[in-house]
Amino acid sequence: MPRAETVSVLDVGSTKISCIIARLVPSDEMDVLHGRAHRIEVIGIGHQKSRGIKSGTVVNLDEAEQAIRLAVDSAERMAGLTVESVIVNLSAGRLRSEQIQTGIQLNGQPVTQGDVRRVIAAGMQRCHDTERQVIHAFPTAFSLDGETGIADPAGLSGDMLGVTMHLLTADSGPVRNLELCVNRAHLAVAGLVATPFASGLSALVSDEAELGAACIDFGGGTTSIGIFAGGKFIHGAVLPVGGQHITLDIARGLSIGRDDAERLKVMHGSALALAGDDHDVIVTQAIGAAPGDTPLQVPRALLSRIIAARMEETLEMVRDAIVASGHGQVIGKRLIITGGGAQLTGLPDLARRILGRNPRIGRPLGIAKLPETAKGPAFAAMAGLAIQPQLSTFDMNTRDASGRGLLTGTLGRVGAWFRDNF
Repeated sequence: MPRAETVSVLDVGSTKISCIIARLVPSDEMDVLHGRAHRIEVIGIGHQKSRGIKSGTVVNLDEAEQAIRLAVDSAERMAGLTVESVIVNLSAGRLRSEQIQTGIQLNGQPVTQGDVRRVIAAGMQRCHDTERQVIHAFPTAFSLDGETGIADPAGLSGDMLGVTMHLLTADSGPVRNLELCVNRAHLAVAGLVATPFASGLSALVSDEAELGAACIDFGGGTTSIGIFAGGKFIHGAVLPVGGQHITLDIARGLSIGRDDAERLKVMHGSALALAGDDHDVIVTQAIGAAPGDTPLQVPRALLSRIIAARMEETLEMVRDAIVASGHGQVIGKRLIITGGGAQLTGLPDLARRILGRNPRIGRPLGIAKLPETAKGPAFAAMAGLAIQPQLSTFDMNTRDASGRGLLTGTLGRVGAWFRDNF
């Protein structure tokens, strides 16, 4: 019978590193969040300022390892247990989506579950042929004798059963460095989950995932794009620009320190000019100013122009990436914004103007006992990592590129149990 299990996840970002320890308790399937057979209860959470990470890539092993240790230790103390392995998010390595098609002969026989497994195995074999690291591989659609759009071919008769696989790959170097950093903290990597996939799992409701929607995660060092349709993750991409680039623009444009620039962005920043900006003045300190020096007075309108310029550029890159994916018509007007950058004043209005869609702010859904400080869009990806194990029926994120299993120990048994039961 289904039973409660514990899962630990680690969100390694450019601005913060967070860890959640959650208990997955069997429950009735939720209508709004279709496909979740378990209720997720947070029993431990910890987060630290990110160090040694730039644009999702490990650039200093020692600093990143120390930040990971502190975040995991805080979660362990709160939960009262020791973590041995974690599911980790990935936004580095130039993530790339591909569509792979393959098929098997049926000779006019009805399709059995064994045939479904065989055709998916054939697709998995083709996934191994890639030179890049395989992060995810999902069957997105089946076909029978050329007829496409079949959700479940079991019981149907035909001569050729085909499958379309969504393959998400990354450069091997950044993946190995991330795993090495986690291993140095005496933790095993139970699985890798792409950030655009995790954010969408957490923030999208079932109707959005079925009808088609895009989830844009504005992180500190990267902006992730996840496209969902038919209840499946069909495209993922990551852009090397995020909130830290806005902070640097402010620091350079106003000649102030980075910490002061981050404070101005959070407290006074806006992606759109507001009424009265030309008359409002913000007081700060020039870079290198000594105590007692005259404070620097900055018009709020100047701050807004600096932020708007970078955000317009980022949203134009998002628009181009959606067009290049070929799924622009699939998502329609549905757009969900997550990540720390989603909290920037005026961003939804600017996104509506540039992307031509109706954005809403996405927050973690269906996560119980989440602290108030972690209920915002900045924690959507981390919550999605805790959701992913019960949904990954044929996901190759449980294996590395050579086909060896990554799920080991307790979490390995949990992952196998989920795949066997759902």
